[in-house]
Amino acid sequence: MRLVQTAAVTLLLQTPRAWVRRVLAGPLGLPSPLVGRTVLVTGASSGIGEHTAYAAARAGAHVLLVARRAEELDRVRASIEAEGGRATAYPCDLTDGDAIDALVTTLLEEHTAVDYLVNNAGRSIRRSLHLSYDRFHDVERTMAINYFGPVRLTMGLLPAMRAQRFGAVVNIVTWGVQVKAPKFSAYIASKTALDSWSRIAGREAYGDNVTFTNMRFSLVRTPMIAPTEAYASLPGETPEQAGARVVRALEDRPLTVDNVYGRVSGVLNVALPRASDALFHRLDRRMPDSKAARGRE
Repeated sequence: MRLVQTAAVTLLLQTPRAWVRRVLAGPLGLPSPLVGRTVLVTGASSGIGEHTAYAAARAGAHVLLVARRAEELDRVRASIEAEGGRATAYPCDLTDGDAIDALVTTLLEEHTAVDYLVNNAGRSIRRSLHLSYDRFHDVERTMAINYFGPVRLTMGLLPAMRAQRFGAVVNIVTWGVQVKAPKFSAYIASKTALDSWSRIAGREAYGDNVTFTNMRFSLVRTPMIAPTEAYASLPGETPEQAGARVVRALEDRPLTVDNVYGRVSGVLNVALPRASDALFHRLDRRMPDSKAARGRE
């Protein structure tokens, strides 16, 4: 309970303007801060990204859809336009540095600046180290899409944000940056790198009214978690719920969005490191690798 109270006080101190807006928005009929703004969402062809795009469009934003699959982006764009919203699709492979640079050039030519950026595109991999000794490509592929891609895209768009003295970047990371769960070494390392990079970028861009938010999601029921059978019986958010939370973070621009379990794990890892190692080792033994991780599709 004390941990929850402390978190609540911290949130109040960090985002007073957001709380005021939330309290007054209903009675006064205040519009969303996203009205008339451009919101770029990567990984917008499915899952959290798709439903973030829908929610942002309903809030009045012009949504810029980015993902590899052009046909799926067209489907999402058509759905947004059918509801009266605005969306533009930009197919792009975010593991290709040259493609990212070309995308940035196009975006700045067509929109001058992107107001909000949601770095959502990514991949997860759950595989024990003893099954990964000859699979270094797992680390390379995960870093490419989860870290190098979003950092390159953000660096391309950041100068225009700072020049117009407004911008917000929301990164979809994981509570794993606090928990340090076994079998997720490549995935959590890539998301932790993005989490840390963004905190530093946020400090440098603070004076230009450009903010960075790290959303440390727990389990969200998207196709990305399907290969792990153990997740089928665990509680989790729907993509619709996750997308609504992302849009709220865009509107409120908090520093971090996480949960009590992640914060408790972070405290235990610092206060009782060996005890937490022993605990997670035992939990790791109880949750074996999935069939997919063992090459048994």
